[in-house]
Amino acid sequence: MLLSDIKENQTARIVHIGGNGALRRRILEMGLLKGSEVYIEKYAPLKDPIELIVKGYHVSLRVEEAAQITVDNVK
Repeated sequence: MLLSDIKENQTARIVHIGGNGALRRRILEMGLLKGSEVYIEKYAPLKDPIELIVKGYHVSLRVEEAAQITVDNVK
């Protein structure tokens, strides 16, 4: 399942981070690492971007960036 497919108020665990180059590096530098739990706090009114909580801090990702991250649904 992709991170962009998770609904609001759900938690997921990152399994794989796709992409390449600058995009992948940027995602990893934000703390979105394999095994990390991610809580989907909310979607913007037009469904882009997504606000996540990772390791206690808020991160916003575009839906196209979130589609590069494979996750397992936790709750």
